Amino acid sequence: MSQSPAQRLTQSIRDARDTRPALVSFLTAGYPSREHFRADLATVAEHSDVVEIGVPFTDPMADGVTIQRSSMGALAHGVTLHWIIDELAAMPPVKAPLVLMSYMNPLLAYGLDKLAADAARVGVCGFIVPDMPLEEAGNFEVALRANGVALVRMVTPVTPPARLKHLCDGAEGFIYAVTMTGTTGKNVTGADDALTAVGSYLDAVRKQAAIPVCAGFGIRGAAQVKVLDPHCDGVIVGSALVETLERGESVAALLDGLRGGTA
Repeated sequence: MSQSPAQRLTQSIRDARDTRPALVSFLTAGYPSREHFRADLATVAEHSDVVEIGVPFTDPMADGVTIQRSSMGALAHGVTLHWIIDELAAMPPVKAPLVLMSYMNPLLAYGLDKLAADAARVGVCGFIVPDMPLEEAGNFEVALRANGVALVRMVTPVTPPARLKHLCDGAEGFIYAVTMTGTTGKNVTGADDALTAVGSYLDAVRKQAAIPVCAGFGIRGAAQVKVLDPHCDGVIVGSALVETLERGESVAALLDGLRGGTA
C-alpha cells in the first residue's frame, strides 16, 4: 500500500533520525530570484530531508527581518500562491517531501478545498500555517486529510501542558516545536541554563507526540544542531538559508554542514 503525502513526510524525518536529526530547510518561493526558483528548490531538496516553501505575504508576523525581507522581495517579483502551485506542477518531482508555509489570507483567497486538492496533485505533503489556531483549522484540516496532506501543528515553550496534549493528539506529518518566543531569525543560544530549558521543553513535546518533533526558530549552525540533537527528531533552518541564497553562496555547503557533512 502506497504512503499518503503526510506519511511520506513523517517517514522522511524518521529515516534521517536513524543517524542524525532530520533537516527541514526553508526558502521563500521566488526569492531572491523568481527565475531561479526551480533550480534553487531542486538544490535545497537535494541536501535536505524536507523542504518548507514560504508563500510570500505582506504581514508575516511570526517572521524576523530576513524572512520579512524575502517575502516582500518575492511579492515585488509577482510571486503568488497560484504561481507556486503552477511552478511545482511544471517541474520534475524533487528529492525531499515539500511543505508549504503560509499565513491564512492567501489560503482563503485560493479556496481551501481547491488548494488541498491542487497541493496534493503537485506533490505537497503538508502545510504550516502560523496564524491558524487549532480551533479555526477544522475546515482546512478536513480538506487536507481528504487528500492525504498533513496540517503541521505548532507548539511553543509557553504552550500549557493540557493544550500541548491537545495539539499533539491526532497530529500528522510532524510537530513544529518553536524554540523561543518571538520571531524567526534569532540565534537559539544563551547560557547553559537557557539551553537546558529548551532541551527540557523539547523532551516534553516528544513525550506527548506520536510523530516526529522538529525544532525551529534560530537554528543557524552545526553547534546548535549538536545541542538540540538529543531532544528532537529534526531541526528547521530558515533565515540562515535565505541569507545564503541572498549572498549567492553555496547552499549545499550550508545544508551539508548542518547535516553533519552528509549528502
